[in-house]
Amino acid sequence: MELHDADAFLHAHAQAVLAVPRTDGSPHVSRIVHAFDGQVARVSLTDSRVKTGLLRDAGTASLHVRGDDDWHWVTLECDAELTAVAAAPDDDVVEELLEMYEAVQGQHPDRDEFRAAMVDDGRLVLRLTPRRVYGQL
Repeated sequence: MELHDADAFLHAHAQAVLAVPRTDGSPHVSRIVHAFDGQVARVSLTDSRVKTGLLRDAGTASLHVRGDDDWHWVTLECDAELTAVAAAPDDDVVEELLEMYEAVQGQHPDRDEFRAAMVDDGRLVLRLTPRRVYGQL
């Protein structure tokens, strides 16, 4: 499967499972919401989470996106890149987080509140660039 084959599916299904390898090779798995732009899946993370530290070490992750039934799914094996932690309500990381939120949820009702919360939460962006794509559509 090619990435473009999964484009519409990835746009339509924002909930996913993120698997990050631990140092012993076992996966650390968590449910997340992603925003897909046609090339990269982006995820909002908190700096203090275990998965964030593992991603810094591993530099790779898999994203499994399930469809509306058990027969439609896509898995992306990805290179993982982390941005800096949001430092100010008007920095580039906060703007990217807002863009991601609005791509999935629609316009935020209070953008200033959102921006402040991203800094207070220690948020950053995980960018997942697929190396391999497979699944069943």
